[in-house]
Amino acid sequence: MRAIALILALVLAIPAYANPDQWRREWPNTDFTMTSVDFNSIMSGGPPRDGIPAVNDPTFIDVHQEIRLGADEPVVTVEFEGEQPRAYPIRYLTWHEIVNDEVGGIPIAVTFCPLCNSAITFDRRVEGQVLTFGVSGKLRNSDMVMYDRETESWWQQAIGRGIVGEMTDVDLVTLPTWMESWEEYSTRNPDGLVMNEPGTPRPYGRNPYVGYDSSTTPFLYNGELPPHDIPALVRVVRVGDRAWPLTRLSELGEVTEAGVTISWNAGQASALDGPSISGSRDVGSIRVRDDTGADIPHDVMFAFAFHAFWPEGEWMLGDG
Repeated sequence: MRAIALILALVLAIPAYANPDQWRREWPNTDFTMTSVDFNSIMSGGPPRDGIPAVNDPTFIDVHQEIRLGADEPVVTVEFEGEQPRAYPIRYLTWHEIVNDEVGGIPIAVTFCPLCNSAITFDRRVEGQVLTFGVSGKLRNSDMVMYDRETESWWQQAIGRGIVGEMTDVDLVTLPTWMESWEEYSTRNPDGLVMNEPGTPRPYGRNPYVGYDSSTTPFLYNGELPPHDIPALVRVVRVGDRAWPLTRLSELGEVTEAGVTISWNAGQASALDGPSISGSRDVGSIRVRDDTGADIPHDVMFAFAFHAFWPEGEWMLGDG
């Protein structure tokens, strides 16, 4: 655990707690009179605003041109009907956390918060305007706080909701995308696209959070731990306000409950285990579909994060 804390400290620097007066100097265009959260719940993760640079206007290559990704490396898959599929490798999102893109005329933000293992894709159209998202450098419940460049409002990534500024209490539309292995994506989509390596110099493919998902304590988190003796850093599949532990799903392979079918397949490496993402321990891939077989929005996040943002949420433990 000491080694993990050291690595994270090098990446994130020393956290600082809420200081609205200082924030106003850094964020002169943010309306701090509007908020839905206690400012004391927000802390700095270390990097300043845009210290983790979001990717805008990413470039893509054909699947057959990609030679850098390991077969088991995780990617976020975007498959919209009538559009060429796209994969966004976690090896890039680990270092950038947000990719602003457009697919089939739909402006999207593909997001990944390593500290919560939360990968969610949002529609960037809000109240008649298209927003462009960046990384604020702030955390709440160990989850990334995004901001939009148009109003400089702050947004909670895990729930897709504005928490500070003009967009307070506005919800983003979550799109049905998912994480799977590069082999799964490329086999199913031989004519698909994959995001090309960004031009920013980073050790892409390396994991700066070595051993994090095997630790017992979340980083930069002071909230309650999950109930039912569920370890804080166990992955859960969240659909709405329900959570299915991945440990249960990996044993069963598939469950149909509460109007959804969740399937688990081996072959996807954890992005938060070994020094190299490829070859890290297998956590498997998840698909979530409704009773018509259509993919539906969901997230695969750590149990502590689910409990933090859905304290009254339902735990699908299969014990009743």
